[in-house]
Amino acid sequence: MSILIDIRKTYKNFTLNVAFSASSGQTGRTGLLGESGCGKSLTLRCIAGIEKPDSGFIEINGKTVFDSESGINLAPQLRNTGYLFQSYALFPTMTVGENIGIACGRGTAAERTKPGHRSKVRELLDQYRIGELADRYPSQLSGGQQQRVALARMLASDPEVILLDEPLSALDSFLRRQVEEELSASLSRFPGSIVFVSHDRDEVFRFCKKMIILDSGSIAREGPRDEVFADPQTVPAARLTGCKNIAVATKAGERRIAVPSWGLILETERPVPDGITHAGIRAHHIRAVKETDTVNCFNFAVESRSEAPFSVTEYVTALTASGVAGSERNYREPICMESSGLTGKERTERLCLPPDRILMLTLSNA
Repeated sequence: MSILIDIRKTYKNFTLNVAFSASSGQTGRTGLLGESGCGKSLTLRCIAGIEKPDSGFIEINGKTVFDSESGINLAPQLRNTGYLFQSYALFPTMTVGENIGIACGRGTAAERTKPGHRSKVRELLDQYRIGELADRYPSQLSGGQQQRVALARMLASDPEVILLDEPLSALDSFLRRQVEEELSASLSRFPGSIVFVSHDRDEVFRFCKKMIILDSGSIAREGPRDEVFADPQTVPAARLTGCKNIAVATKAGERRIAVPSWGLILETERPVPDGITHAGIRAHHIRAVKETDTVNCFNFAVESRSEAPFSVTEYVTALTASGVAGSERNYREPICMESSGLTGKERTERLCLPPDRILMLTLSNA
């Protein structure tokens, strides 16, 4: 089971232009990560048939549900997709049992009173541990309870694919992690494709094995989750995956890059591509120099330090400039580093930027 999509849709000041595939099973969960307004939810609505693209095609499990050239545009109810809205969209005048029951089988009112239908509703109530809530209304439920009801209602129609539109964003941080684990467990046996939309990189990292990063309507990076974090390739992808240190850079050799705003020339583990425009390094990859370190070791001045209960964030600038044009001390950008414990009160640090952790980036993947 899979989803294939290659669509374009243009508004006045925005164009969505995406093409990707989403496979099935837990290992194939696909996450769409991006800032608000980048086109994540619009992509889901196009797959579900709520929005109509201007051009392109969409296939669900080999069935064409949209094709602009052939004039195909199946109605949402014919696409057999389950859509979990950010607001859950429960019917406020129906009880929990009625909300789930109306989605079972899509039959007539008479059919929904048959024993088989009632048995399916009861099975879903028990499966999602909401049996004691069957007679309550949505306004009487907590956020986590509403999500379980919405999930049970979505699965009541036996969808082939599931589309999750920021399902955790309405919850507070403590409840969000708990509900996220419940959601992942609940969907662990779902055989079809799952597309999970979020602006939270940690949620996508934990929930999905494949990541697609959207930036202003286009794909900035896609691939297996671990590969995307290890090598985001583009500046937008690096930022969205949490890299705090990104600066303009130029190629200075086969395995060297110059970063003027940091005042440094850095060695890299991999060959430097010709098209590099920026360099990056994640704050937690910067560390104190070890005896075995031979390159990318510099003295830094600690400009500021922010202490949390279990970590320290320091902003540092290089004292040992490595001959980069425009690297005068007064114009250097601070570099952010993080550690798991207090590093002391010294105002200078000798630090290593490991060659295998240097990110080589371009402005886009075009």
